Order: sequence, then structure tokens, then C-alpha cells
Amino acid sequence: MISLFISLAVLLIGFFAYGKITEKVFAPDNRQTPAVAINDGVDHVPMKTWKAFLSQLLNIAGTGPIFGALMGAVFGSIVFLWIVFGSILGGAVHDYMSGMISSRHRGSSIAELSGTYILTASEGFRIDWTISCIVGICAAATLLTIYLIFLIKSLRALKTR
Repeated sequence: MISLFISLAVLLIGFFAYGKITEKVFAPDNRQTPAVAINDGVDHVPMKTWKAFLSQLLNIAGTGPIFGALMGAVFGSIVFLWIVFGSILGGAVHDYMSGMISSRHRGSSIAELSGTYILTASEGFRIDWTISCIVGICAAATLLTIYLIFLIKSLRALKTR
């Protein structure tokens, strides 16, 4: 229980301290977001603040109960540190940074921005590569699920003998 309270304290300290550093780097101002400036009714639509926060919470915290439990089973209690520091240094800052960069480039996606700054040669290759990666990840997840099902069935069969 002490590690939980220590983790919560570190998260709060990280929120206030690292948040200030990130805010100084990006220097947010009062410019309109692409949802207000463009507002095409399809891709750029203004949201209520509570819906935006809820969406962000679900995107970040949605995998926590699944991934955190798996990591804890594999690596033990050291995962507390990984989750806490990963949330501070990786998750929160990455989401804030990608949102700020996207809003300063008229709501462009990360794929479009990487094409602008990294891969200017061919957009088709980038889209094909992204689709291939998504298909590969889905295939790997499917194979892992099938493997785990067979592993569980095998362990149950060994237990009944």
C-alpha cells in the first residue's frame, strides 16, 4: 500500500514539475484550435471539454488494467516504477506534444506531419507502410491470443491428469 501512495505522490509531482517544463517548451497561446478554425463538420468538430478529457482518459487509462496486470505478472512489483515514470515521461508528454504540434499545423495527423518533416519523397509508401504495420500488429496479436488459448488448454489438460 505504501508503494501505491508513493506512486501517486510521484505522479502528482511529475504532473506539476514536468508539466511546467513542457509548458515552457511549447508556450501555449490563445490561438484557435483546428476544430474551431476549420470546423468542417467531419474531421474538425469542436467538442465539449468534458468529452475531450474523457476521451483522453479512456485512451491512456484503457490499456492500464490489461497491460499493467500482465507486466506485473511477468516482472513483479518493479512495474510500479515503469508505469509511473512511463506515464509521466512518455504518455502525458507525448500526448500533449502531439496535440500541440498537430494543432499548430492545422490539425494534421502524425502520419501527415511525419511525411512533411521526415518522408517528403512519397506519401503512398508511407500510407502502405502504416497499413502494413497495423496489419502486422493485428496478426501478431491474433497469433498471441491463439497461442495463449492453446497454452491455457494444455495447462488445464496437464492439471487434470
